[in-house]
Amino acid sequence: MRAVTDDAVAPDPLPRLRRICLALPEVTERPSHGEPTWFVGKAFVMYSDHHHGGPLAFWCAAAPGVQEEQVEREPERFFRPPYVGTRGWLGVRLDVDLDWAEIEGIVVDAYRQVAPRRLVARLDAD
Repeated sequence: MRAVTDDAVAPDPLPRLRRICLALPEVTERPSHGEPTWFVGKAFVMYSDHHHGGPLAFWCAAAPGVQEEQVEREPERFFRPPYVGTRGWLGVRLDVDLDWAEIEGIVVDAYRQVAPRRLVARLDAD
């Protein structure tokens, strides 16, 4: 049996996802359904550590049509999450090769779907 080394273990994506979310204007974090969740008034990103047997991922608000487009284009990376998938939320796997610039863009887009206009304007001004 081969020993597992630190090189073979992917780093925990939660701290980096947390930094991205909390860098946005007036975002707070609190648990929801036992998972770290980020709010700007309403939830816009929820971490999913194998929630109900699913993949390590996050679920996020998405513009109309984005979920269908992404899941069809790259089903190995994107999925329709339980519960919120019917509202168009997008599931983004974190147990695959990650492009953190893309993930940051997805998180910012999710924020834009939920944040009040004044906060979106503040984000755009920064």
